[in-house]
Amino acid sequence: MTNHRLTAGFAILAILLLFGCSQQQEKSGGQPKTPPEHLVEVVTVEHRAVSTAHQRTGTLRARRTVRIHNQEEGKITKVPFYEGDRVKQGDIVIAMADDLLRAELDKAQATSQQASIDLKRLRELVKKRAISEDEVARAQTAMDVAQAEKKLLETRLGYTRIAAPFNGVVSERHIEPGDVVARHTHLLTLTDPESLVTELHVSELLLPHIATGDPVNVIIDALGNQTYSGRVLRIHPDLDPITRQGIVEIILDPVPEGARSGQFARITLTTAEVERALIPFGSVQHDRDGEFVYLMDGDLKARRRAVRSGIRIADKIEILSGLESGEQVISRGFLGLTLDKLVKPVNTSTN
Repeated sequence: MTNHRLTAGFAILAILLLFGCSQQQEKSGGQPKTPPEHLVEVVTVEHRAVSTAHQRTGTLRARRTVRIHNQEEGKITKVPFYEGDRVKQGDIVIAMADDLLRAELDKAQATSQQASIDLKRLRELVKKRAISEDEVARAQTAMDVAQAEKKLLETRLGYTRIAAPFNGVVSERHIEPGDVVARHTHLLTLTDPESLVTELHVSELLLPHIATGDPVNVIIDALGNQTYSGRVLRIHPDLDPITRQGIVEIILDPVPEGARSGQFARITLTTAEVERALIPFGSVQHDRDGEFVYLMDGDLKARRRAVRSGIRIADKIEILSGLESGEQVISRGFLGLTLDKLVKPVNTSTN
């Protein structure tokens, strides 16, 4: 009896559920529910002329540096300048003992004079047919050799006095008066403090927008936060095949007081205005197939588009290919976003 009552109760409950479902379907007109819209933010792609500022760091160094070597061996007699001393072009920075060379030069001068006298006498004799032309030729050769020897010794004597090739500062001193040095010994190093440069490593994407002579701003940490002027001195022709970066030399113009080789510098490069398509940096997605963005099409559905990006500018990134002006790129709301999903923009703005 109890089992019959339970069976009857379940039957009544099933009838009531079916009745309720039919009533609900009648109220909704029998139409399936519309899937919810995915909320996103979008930006409209447009090309516009923008300039870019890029900060790079480097170390100052003297572009003009000379390592002074001796071309004669012997004893050092005079070294008047020390590290940090300023010298002018033409100042004698090294003097060497020259007694032996002067004695040899005196001998060569006497030999040259005697050879000249002998040649003159033989030329008079050949006019009288007292000697042959061969003797005159040998005398001429002897005089030429004596004069060459004299000139050689005069040149070697000049090597015992070494003058500064330009205005500069002594940065290294390796000898003292009294030292005896062999030929081609490194004696001093002279640098030009007015030729301070720094080398920057710049991306291949930025190099086409930089030209020799372009102005730059320089901050030298050791001198505080003041900004100094500089310019692009030269751009090296080759790129590093691994990093795809090239070297750009920056020269300080003028060199600020207190700037020295070895100091840390921050350089800001500002490029000329170039037409670029920029979108928010976070809009570009990546997977194993490469870079892509989500677009919102005319049916308000999410579409995928492969792109190729360029340089990053602040919170934006340049798109080199894949997008056209006027297209709407989804910039936020990627969580749960899939292809062909219905989206609803909460904003419509240009970037």
